[in-house]
Amino acid sequence: VQLQASGGGLVQAGGSLRLSCTASGAVVYINALEWYRQAPGNNRELVSSMTRGGKRNYLDSVKGRFTISRDIPKNMVYLQMNSLKPEDTAVYYCHAKNIVEGTDYWGQGTLVTVSS
Repeated sequence: VQLQASGGGLVQAGGSLRLSCTASGAVVYINALEWYRQAPGNNRELVSSMTRGGKRNYLDSVKGRFTISRDIPKNMVYLQMNSLKPEDTAVYYCHAKNIVEGTDYWGQGTLVTVSS
């Protein structure tokens, strides 16, 4: 499985960005598509996930501001980020797991910078 993420950039606090991730390859073995982020000096953390069945989860600090969605036929996942804060600054990664083999797949990361 290959994951290609895009949509990062520089935005002022309070602004919005939309991240996109396209999955290709053996996508039939993937259930959840997820967004992680990693800020300098911090561990990578799970921001949001969405299963094929539509179950969504969010990091507490982004609830009410971020929305994850999927286009199943296009094998895409989106992360709409509103009311961005400087603490949202990080490299955001798209992630998926092969539910049969347990293999983790990561996109290349896209940088989100929120200025105050």
